[in-house]
Order: sequence, then structure tokens, then C-alpha cells
Amino acid sequence: MASTDPTAEDFEYDEFAYFRENAEEVGLEWSGPPVVERVEVSVSGSRVVSALRWGTDPIEVVLLHGTAQNAHTWDTVLLALGRPALAIDLPGHGHSGWRDDFGYRPHQLAEDVAVAVEELVDEPIVLVGMSLGGATANALAAARPDLVRRVVAVDITPNPKAEDAKDIVEFISGPQTFPSFAEILDRTVQFNPTRSVSSLRRGIVHNAVRDADGSWQWRYDRRDRSGAPTVESPDAWAQVASIGVPYLLVRGGAKGSMVRDEGVEELRRRLPGAEVVTVPEAGHSIQGDQPLELARLIEEFGFGR
Repeated sequence: MASTDPTAEDFEYDEFAYFRENAEEVGLEWSGPPVVERVEVSVSGSRVVSALRWGTDPIEVVLLHGTAQNAHTWDTVLLALGRPALAIDLPGHGHSGWRDDFGYRPHQLAEDVAVAVEELVDEPIVLVGMSLGGATANALAAARPDLVRRVVAVDITPNPKAEDAKDIVEFISGPQTFPSFAEILDRTVQFNPTRSVSSLRRGIVHNAVRDADGSWQWRYDRRDRSGAPTVESPDAWAQVASIGVPYLLVRGGAKGSMVRDEGVEELRRRLPGAEVVTVPEAGHSIQGDQPLELARLIEEFGFGR
């Protein structure tokens, strides 16, 4: 049997081999592997949107990750939540296809996500999105209210300040290829001081691939986009204002959060019924920093009323 240790010579990627480690790291009781399968939906020609389907009952919650992440960022949250769910790899990320038009703006991603949701989901869902996934969730809820019954935005409001994303941009703009797993891990730890090393190791295993020479490279689409078509994006705040379902913003209260007080004020002005909760010990990636608290908030807001 091949090793799941990314530093081992006989390492072989098994994306379903790490759930117990996720659970034990946060003290969740382990009663055996969850029922999870990878599914695909064709969205354009041969291009697919790939996702992890948790459970066999009708899907109740759909989750969208942030830039340079993938569906496995939600593993611990979903282990704690225990509900049938669909964690989607956004186009250009994870196992989903890359768009030839570099159409990775939220309204373009939302069009692809809508196709997947229509095919795989029976009833309107609780839609959870973090960062880019949160912006995509806003776009989807605005354009397709028939698919969504509640929205949870994780540490994102429209038009965040560029300086708040400085560390994220610097991280994802770094090298594509690393000579060893130790080097890709060192850089990841440097830019994610609030996360445990074990969780970052898992994150890399899910978000990078090892080449035959032992080097590692990121899995998401990092091609030069200088020749990408110019596309006009809808007004993001207008999208939020048009959302007609209950809305929760979960913001990080620690260094790294991308939500400012003025963003919260604007959200409340544009969407007066919106709820806002701060998670004190979390930065931008609340699902990584405080997954049990985020799971509790999703359960309470999405299903407890």
C-alpha cells in the first residue's frame, strides 16, 4: 500500500485518506470514514465542474472556497456539520476544468456553479462562500434566487481594500514549482501563521501535485492572463442589495481578516436584515482557523430557525 506521507518516496495521493486526521486535530469523535464521493458536471463542452458530495441524502448546503483553494478546505467544517453537502472546486481550481477565457470573476464562476447546483441539488440550499467563493455566492444568490434559501459569506464584503489582500496576493504570486515538499510547506507556513502545520500539510497535499522528479507544483490555474478578454463585471454591492434571502456575514477578528468596519456598515446599509458575527481567533480563512465555530454558526443560521 502506497504511503500518504507526502515526503515518502512511495507517496500516492488519496484525497479521502486524511479525514481522520482532520477530526482528531480538533477533537471530533471519530466513528469511521464519512461517505464522500467525487462528482463531476459538464458545464461547457468538455470542461467540468468537480465537487465533493458528502452523504447520500438530498444536499442541504453548498460550499465555495476562496482563491487558490479547493473543496477540501471545508473538510473539518463538514465533518463537524454532519449534513449532506456539496463542496465545489471552483473553475480553475482543484479538479475542475480551467477556463480558456480566464473567466474567473465571481459572476462568471457563478454561472458555472449554477449549472452544477441545478444538476446535483433538489431544493434551494444554504450557500456558504469564503473570499472569492463568497463573492461568487453573492453573484449566484442575486442571479438565481430560485437556487438559494440562505447565504453565509465568510470574511468577505464587496470591493475589499487592496492592502488587506496584500499577503494573499504575495503568497499566490510566488513560485509555481518547489524542489521539495519541505520548501512548499515552509513558504505556506510563513504566510499562514494562524494555522497548524498539520492542517497546512494536508492543504498542500490537496492543492498541489508531485511530479516524477519529486518536485511539487500548485494545482490551480496560474497561467499568464495578460491576453484575457476584457469583461465588465456587475456592481458587487448592487448584487448584495438584491439578495432576498437571509444573509449572514462571518468575519475574522484576528490579523488577516479582509473585512473592515466600513464594509460591515455598507452591508447593513445595503442589506438591512443582514446578520454579522465576528470570530475573534480567526483571520481570513475562518474554516481553517476555527472550523468548529464556523460549523456551529452555519448550523445555527442555516438550520436552527
